[in-house]
Amino acid sequence: MTTLAPSRVPGRSGLAERARGGLARMDWILVAACAAITTFSVFVIGQATERDISGEPRYYLDRQLLFVGVGVIALLVAMRVDLERVARWAWAILGGLLGALAVVYVLGTAVRGSNRWIDIGPFSLQPSEFGKAAIILVLAALAVDRAGDVGTARFTLFLTGVAAVPMVVVFLQPDLGTSLVYAAILAAILFLAGAPWTHFAVFGTVLAALVIAVLWILPSMGLPILQPYQMERLTAFAGAERDTSDAGYQLDQSKTAIGSGGTLGKGPDGATQANNDFLPEYHTDFIFAVTGEMFGFLGAGLLLLLYGLVLWRGLRTTARASTHMDMLVAGGVVAMIGFQVFVNIGMTVGIMPITGIPLPMMSYGGSHTITTLIAIGLLLGVHRRRSPIPG
Repeated sequence: MTTLAPSRVPGRSGLAERARGGLARMDWILVAACAAITTFSVFVIGQATERDISGEPRYYLDRQLLFVGVGVIALLVAMRVDLERVARWAWAILGGLLGALAVVYVLGTAVRGSNRWIDIGPFSLQPSEFGKAAIILVLAALAVDRAGDVGTARFTLFLTGVAAVPMVVVFLQPDLGTSLVYAAILAAILFLAGAPWTHFAVFGTVLAALVIAVLWILPSMGLPILQPYQMERLTAFAGAERDTSDAGYQLDQSKTAIGSGGTLGKGPDGATQANNDFLPEYHTDFIFAVTGEMFGFLGAGLLLLLYGLVLWRGLRTTARASTHMDMLVAGGVVAMIGFQVFVNIGMTVGIMPITGIPLPMMSYGGSHTITTLIAIGLLLGVHRRRSPIPG
């Protein structure tokens, strides 16, 4: 009697091996840190906003859970993106970004004096947020395409000009914070591409001159560039306790919230600054202040540690990228996240001006959450394709 062995499906073992290999090459430390921050964010948002809308205690919580779900799907897609193929579409991506930003002026909705959002049913889409990921891909692709010009003024001015177009459009919405993020991404990609330090020195000098002109010279001539509330935000951090403007009040309440948290925090129920609406924008721009009030120095410190892990893994991935394109994209993602973390937390404690920059993976918001998770997906993809050199 002959025993027949079960037929083997061709290629199944190969697929399984590739799947195991893909999981083995995943940066699980980065995944765990991002998952921890996102989970913590959902909890804090749920606790801080349950009293905001009468009869709907889960309104913001459920929406944020939806945003995270969509963001995770986008992350998985971004992780598998072939960056070399995407690079061929750099100009089309830039055109799409500029087109989306132009649509905002026609169909956009103004919120607190800024025209940044397009309403799609019950949700609002902010193209400038998605532009952060787009500008990383565009600048990285164009830098690789013109690698032969690296070190020349032509190369630096070319990339600066490309980035300046969406930066100016976003600035005029007005959205100073997001335009600054674009600038940070540009600086990181220029640095990694090999632009000489003299170019950065020139840009620093020009930037300082522009700041002086915008904040003092032009307003004194009757030609203000910034909106009044933007001027308040940029100057309030110099003396919030003496500033009676809205920005001064926000910063004063933020410091009060963080300071009142002490070592272990007051807990969700004891967070009086957030629960009694003393702290404006507590679930978006000032969510770090809410974290400090609820969970104290320990909770805020653990959150900073998680961000440190994210940036460390991002820098490590940048250093071990297998291609020039991968390196520039990873560096752009690290610059985007690191700049936003530094500025957001800095503004809540009073060492940076208030610019409306959200805290990555913590602040409430659909466009912001999805964009950040897309960027993390790009970083994970670069890590999976990394150089096998140990380190």
